[in-house]
Amino acid sequence: KIGGESLRNRDVVNEDRLSALPDDLLLRILSPLRTEDVIYTSFLSKRWRYLWKMVPNLKFDSYSFSEHVYKSLALHKAPFLKSLHLKVKHERDASDVGIWIGVAFARKVRQLVLSVFFMKDSFVRFPSVLCSWNDTLVFLKLKHSILLNFPSRVCLMSLRKLHLHYVMFNDEESVCPRLEDLIIRGSYVDVKTFTIDVPSLQRLIMEEDNLVERDGGRYVIKAPSLKYLKMSGFVGREVLLIENSPELVEAEIIDIYNIANENILVFLTSAIWFCLHLSPLEIKYPTGSIFCQLVSLELCTGKIEWWNLLARMLDSSPKLQILKLIPVSHFIRQLICFHNGKWIQPKCVPECLVLHLETFVWKRYKWRQEDEKELATYILQNSRCLKKAIFSTNNPEKVEKLGKRREMLNELTCVVRASSNPSDHHLSFYYAVLAIANLSF
Repeated sequence: KIGGESLRNRDVVNEDRLSALPDDLLLRILSPLRTEDVIYTSFLSKRWRYLWKMVPNLKFDSYSFSEHVYKSLALHKAPFLKSLHLKVKHERDASDVGIWIGVAFARKVRQLVLSVFFMKDSFVRFPSVLCSWNDTLVFLKLKHSILLNFPSRVCLMSLRKLHLHYVMFNDEESVCPRLEDLIIRGSYVDVKTFTIDVPSLQRLIMEEDNLVERDGGRYVIKAPSLKYLKMSGFVGREVLLIENSPELVEAEIIDIYNIANENILVFLTSAIWFCLHLSPLEIKYPTGSIFCQLVSLELCTGKIEWWNLLARMLDSSPKLQILKLIPVSHFIRQLICFHNGKWIQPKCVPECLVLHLETFVWKRYKWRQEDEKELATYILQNSRCLKKAIFSTNNPEKVEKLGKRREMLNELTCVVRASSNPSDHHLSFYYAVLAIANLSF
């Protein structure tokens, strides 16, 4: 009896349950894998011999697999090609890239990711002419050694997402009438004017290397439907936002220097959430403009005279509810020559402090600097609706410093107690990520 049960258990263990699954489920299991690994499954049994040809996603890595790309594309039998990922390292494969992409377009590819890693000054020219008759491509991502040139006659009718990482442009305009998501990161734009004129665009990220100053050039942005904007690392550029974006919800403006047009903020007054890593010396503050929709503000404390920008933003944001003061990164801090200044208390208390501010967060609060202490005291003292205040700093090096910081916390606590609704307040103080005080009163 015992032996019989053992044999039955062995049969259960040896049963091929995976092969018994329906094709649709097996294809979903295989789809995230590299095509090379998927093809190896054809040796498992007759059940798997041709299944790999129906997988809608193809991923090729030319480091070890370029010789199989042609064969795999030719034998692919899925109703359509959902996605094609190509990684090309060897320059000998450059002439084949256009053919591979042409086959993918013929198979009605919907997502295309092309990454090219060549030596310096070598690149692959993206076959943009093939796009002129493609009406299925929804997502296009290009990375590194790629030259992109979309003639004006090329129109990517179905494209929704376009991500460009460290590629080169040499055309001033491109046509993507339905584009909703655009990322341009670390790319070299070899044109005088790079125009983004897409009424349907909702998300835009533009990042450059802030250690390299460009010689002129400008971006012209016309995106009336924009909901999210991030601009980072622009040095020596003329940045123009021609049209206002009335639907803008979130905006991040980070590390912009020496630009000819400094009126960036004037086009962003409809934002609800703002992240600013700027010095007021690098931009022109919009005179008379009010951020009447702004609810959350994140400001970098590592910029020259950052407190002046804070004072202006508080005064111009009557509905502000969340204020976060964030330090500059350690790497950037080593590159910036800081200018010592002094916090000057405004003559009139901003409306947002009196009526709306509920959360105040200060990371890496420098409790020994008198100016920062005065600023923290001012905000806590005048924020009548404040419900939560969080301060964090570096770990104390000595026991006596810990005691002094406790004294500082007690001082801030007394400031909060003096406000009109002390029972609603919640004050926390952190050393790095370790909470040592958590007071509710």
